[in-house]
Parts: sequence; structure tokens; C-alpha cells
Amino acid sequence: MADSADDQARTTPTSTDVVIVGGGHNGLVAAAYLARYGSKVTVLERLGRIGGAAVSERPFPGVDANLSRYSYLVSLLPYAIVRDLELDVELRSRPVASYTPVLRGGKPDGLLVERQPGARTADSFRRLTGSDREWRAWQEFYGRIERAARVFAPSLLEPLAPKGEMMKAVREAVGSSFWDPFLERPLGEIVEETFADDDVRGVVLTDALIGTQSHAHDLSLAQNRCFLYHVIGNGTGEWRVPIGGMGAVAESLARAADKAGAVFVTGATATRIDTDGRRASVRYTTADGGERRIDARYVLVNAAPTVLNELLGRPSGPRPEGNQLKINMVLSRLPALKSGMDPRVAFAGTFHIDESYSGLRTAYTQSEAGALPDPLPSEVYCHTLTDRTILGPESMARGLHTLTLFGLHTPARLYDEAGARDKAMQLALAGLNRYLAEPIEDCLARDAKGRPCIEARSPRDIEDELAMPGGHIFHGDLDWPWATSEREVGTWGVETDIPNVLICGSGARRGGAVSGVPGRAAALALLLSRSRRRRVPGTK
Repeated sequence: MADSADDQARTTPTSTDVVIVGGGHNGLVAAAYLARYGSKVTVLERLGRIGGAAVSERPFPGVDANLSRYSYLVSLLPYAIVRDLELDVELRSRPVASYTPVLRGGKPDGLLVERQPGARTADSFRRLTGSDREWRAWQEFYGRIERAARVFAPSLLEPLAPKGEMMKAVREAVGSSFWDPFLERPLGEIVEETFADDDVRGVVLTDALIGTQSHAHDLSLAQNRCFLYHVIGNGTGEWRVPIGGMGAVAESLARAADKAGAVFVTGATATRIDTDGRRASVRYTTADGGERRIDARYVLVNAAPTVLNELLGRPSGPRPEGNQLKINMVLSRLPALKSGMDPRVAFAGTFHIDESYSGLRTAYTQSEAGALPDPLPSEVYCHTLTDRTILGPESMARGLHTLTLFGLHTPARLYDEAGARDKAMQLALAGLNRYLAEPIEDCLARDAKGRPCIEARSPRDIEDELAMPGGHIFHGDLDWPWATSEREVGTWGVETDIPNVLICGSGARRGGAVSGVPGRAAALALLLSRSRRRRVPGTK
């Protein structure tokens, strides 16, 4: 769908109904909805391809493995979006929720949580903790979380509800004694009151720290908000594997937008938005250095709020800071574990590394003091244990596997020192190796030049490659998914102080992760606004 530069120059409109700045998955969702309902839509994308962070690539020459290079799992994408846009997307359940290798008294062991926890999970809890107490607490805790998720998930598809209305619905579902503390107190206090085992507590807390530089007792409750988004997706909180890789999601969205008539312009870097609130123009540079302008009634910005401010000529405001390390690997074989657990089970879900409750606090403290954490907490999973389609025939015949590692508590500022990314990668691999019976380095496949198939991406790399300020994967800390003021009630969480400029990316109120929720919200906010104006006599 991306034409050559000359073709684009000839076919790119100079005016349209809606310009969308940024061709990531949220921009594609907005484009597909708007175009299907009759709007003329032009999507400007800085890179030479669309998809943003939701792409699949083959980073290792001569190795036919199509990796989800940035984003890699999906939970928050509502079934309603898949249905509305007729997406040919398959999201497959992983057979295992998580496995946490531990060393107790020098003896390797581990905690297994099945996707549908049963006898094997109960036995694992019992063996690790010495009783059934933690297992019963786990069942009760996550049973209530799932009931809360069934309240929150559908609300993501509606205008922002008043806080009181949402609180009433959640209290009726899970009880005020469970929900009220979650809203008012740091998550760490709830975790400590509910669980006793350090590793069990850590497994719970990790969902509060993915992409968020926070800690269990953070009084801002950033960790509580992050946790909420990680456990409410589609009413279950399950994280699933996109079949064909993450790029299959973006490609399906692009096909839906293209079929509806949206126009894509790649290699187009937006440099300025001018608007009087009724009409707008977006200035952009092309891949060959040319400067162009497109006029529109509306502009949707699929970028961080700081970027929007800069495009409007305003002070950018506080700059977000990402804190993650992403390592992509292709393996010639799965490594054996010291615990004896079958690696096809251990790596099929989320493999927690050095993410005990106390270890997470230590890592946060070290990172805030200006040092890369050692041990560096991280989690790993193997896409190919659920989906072999990302491998070409030769790679499949060789029995190759992919491995994705996501490291926590390595904020962008720690990567300003030369060699920091390589050091962080070595710390992460050392953590993984502590639980393996053979070094992961010995299991790496080799590319066409004989080099090991491994790459690391820091927040600085994410910023440079995807133009996410500070490399923050959520464009900033996540917000509560309801109206926090009377003014917000009934809005979609995407509006700005300019009537014809909306934000449709992860920096919207209900943003973060691959969900499409902000893109859909921005499209509906625009469509409903236009519909209301048509019904009111005397308006234009």
C-alpha cells in the first residue's frame, strides 16, 4: 500500500477531511473507522512503512524468522474492533500463563501457573510455598480481578463514565473491601496483605511495572493504574499471541483502511500543525527533503502529547521516559532448565527472571540511583511455541525458535553512557543463565555471516527508530480509565483544547499497549461531533 516517492507525489491529496499523523496501529484503526463512514482520510507516516511498533521484521540476514520486533503480545484489542473492521486477525491463547524459576536453599525449582489453573498449578504452589495458603489467596485475588475486568473492559468502548458510576459498578462486582484499597492505597500494601511468599508477590507485582518506572509503594499509584490495564483486556486480562506476528495485526488494519479508501503517505514527517479550530493544515517533509502541506477539517495525532505540543508550536511539556530493555533472539534449540522443567512448557508463557518482590524493589532503587540493576529483572517468552507460522520452511525444518526478553527498571537516562546497552544485555542474559542448564549463548542460531542472532533495543533506540519521546512505550504514565473531572464526563479521552485536533495514540486517556481503543475513540468522537452538528439548525 506504500507507493514510490514519485507515485505518492502525484497522488497525495493537498486537501482532505481528516489527516492522521502517524501510521501506527491506533492511526490505522482511526483511519479504517473514519473511511468506512465516508470521510476522506490521509495518513502521514514518518517511516517508509506503516505499523509503528506493531510490526514484524527479519532482523537477522539469512534467517527466515519474522519477529515481532517491538510490541509482541495482545490483550487490550477489543473483539468489537476486530468485528467492526472485519479484521482477519487471530489471537491465540498460550498454553501456559507463567513459569517462575527460583533457587530455594540452593536447589532449583519453579512456580508454574497454567492458563487455566488446575491441579498442576496447585501442586506447584504447594511444593514451592509449603502449604495451600498462597494458592487459595491467588484464586481469590484473581477471581475478583476477573470480575472487575468484566466491568472495565466494555467501558473502554464507551465515552468516559463518571468516577462514581464506575466505582459503584466495580464495588457491586467485587466488593468495596477489595476495590476501595486498590483505588486509594499503593498496590504493594494490598499485595503484602494478600500474599506471604516473596516470589508469588513478585509475580503479581510485575503487571504493575511493565513499561512503568514505579515501585510497590509509589504514592502516585502509577503502579496501580499500570496493573489495572494489564489485567482487564476483553474481560479476562489474558495476553495472547498474534498469529503471523505483530505485523499481521497492523497489516490487517491497513488492509481495512485501504479497502475503505484511506490514503497512506509514507516517508512523510509532520513538522507543523496550524489550526484555527475549524480548519487546519499539516506541514510535512518528504523522504527526498521536499516540503509539502495538506489542508483538512480535522487532524488526529497518533503520537505522544509532547509531540503534539511541538507540532502546534507550544512548549513540549514534561518529557516521558521509557524504562524497558527489549532483546530479540533466534535459537537453534530451546535451552534446558536447571529445575528440570520442560522448556516447551516453561517458555510457552511468561518466564519470570529475578522478579521476586524484594528483587523488584532493589532493582528500582538501583536504577533510581543511576545504575543498571544487577540482577536485572526481566521476563521471556517464546512466540514459536504457540505460532510456527513466523518461520520460513527452512527455519521451521531446522527447528528454530524465537525468544523475546523484556527487561524492567532500565530508564532511558541509564543508556546515555557509552556501552550501556551492551552491558544491560549482558546483565539480562546472565540473569536468564542463572536458571538454565546451558548458557543461552550456546543456543543462539547464527545468521548468514555467522553472527549470533540476538539484538537489543533500549528506550533510546525506541526513541530514535519510532519517534516515541524518551522511548516510553505508553507515551507517558497510564491514566485511570474513567473521567477524573466533571468536564471529562461523556468525552472520549482523546479531545484537546482545540476542537478539530484530537489525540488518537497511546497518550490518550485510555491508551497504552496494542489496543486500538484510542484510535476508535478518536474516530467516534469526530463522527459523533459531526453528526450532532448536522442535527442542530443554524450550525455549520
